[in-house]
Amino acid sequence: MAELHVVRGGLLTTVQDLGRWGGQGRGMPVAGPMDVYSHRLANRLVGNDESAAALEITLTGPELQASGDLVCAVSGAEFELLAGERRVTCGRVFMLRHNERLRFGRRVAGARAALAVRGGIGVAPVFGSRATSLAVGIGPFGGRAIRAEDRLPIGSGGGGEPRAGSAASLPLPDGGARLRAIPGPQEEMFTTAARELFFTARFTVTPQSNRMGYRLEGPALAHAGSADMLSDATPLGSVQVPKSGQPILLMADRQTTGGYPKIATIISADVPLAGQLAPGDWIRFVPCSRQEAMDALHNLERRLGAGGT
Repeated sequence: MAELHVVRGGLLTTVQDLGRWGGQGRGMPVAGPMDVYSHRLANRLVGNDESAAALEITLTGPELQASGDLVCAVSGAEFELLAGERRVTCGRVFMLRHNERLRFGRRVAGARAALAVRGGIGVAPVFGSRATSLAVGIGPFGGRAIRAEDRLPIGSGGGGEPRAGSAASLPLPDGGARLRAIPGPQEEMFTTAARELFFTARFTVTPQSNRMGYRLEGPALAHAGSADMLSDATPLGSVQVPKSGQPILLMADRQTTGGYPKIATIISADVPLAGQLAPGDWIRFVPCSRQEAMDALHNLERRLGAGGT
């Protein structure tokens, strides 16, 4: 069986598919890619079903050695890449020959890349998914990131032909991003001034951020009364605000429920962009209607169907 041997794991490299859906009502986190668009695009490039497991690479990439000839593609964050001694390009299919090493060099833009291999990463599913949930330790390798000496089996083949030419990822953040958002389910628990401030202030992603959520720093958002509430569901991209008034943007490894009021939820079409933010980047939230949110998602799906162009 073809494999990828891990020489170096990188800062945080995990196996992800589209997530562990269907268990949230029983407290099972979804996990999955932070930038689902890039994950799906990388899989399409190599001829996989877009739900196939791939590697999510964060900030500093791994070094991987091929056992067998492998068809690969990297999408999302832009890295300098070497396949053996050859320079290869993000957003384009390349061959990693038997015993060659794929090295991730300098990160040029973005925070997270998806590495897809034709056939998919063939680790055993856990609760119906190959996604790694770091927060609760569920998934391949006991729910941890990959590390040196791990072996990643590769599946037997994709469902289609690898695609010739290149495919552009979504525009990557340049030090920050404007994220469109709709009002949250508990917006009435905040003062009018806080609701206005949320859409006019600039927030910074702090180093205390991770796959579970981004802790943001900016002007405090005042609650109209108590900051506590009965726990309810936490949608991907929701922005909850604890007593400190500093918002938390909930991401892929978020808990299934939370007891802090949610002032807003970023639209689904902008979650992949949020997934490309790194500590130190800024965020400005932009008000958006539900119709605009649906139109943006339809446009994103059309772009993906056209190959990212």
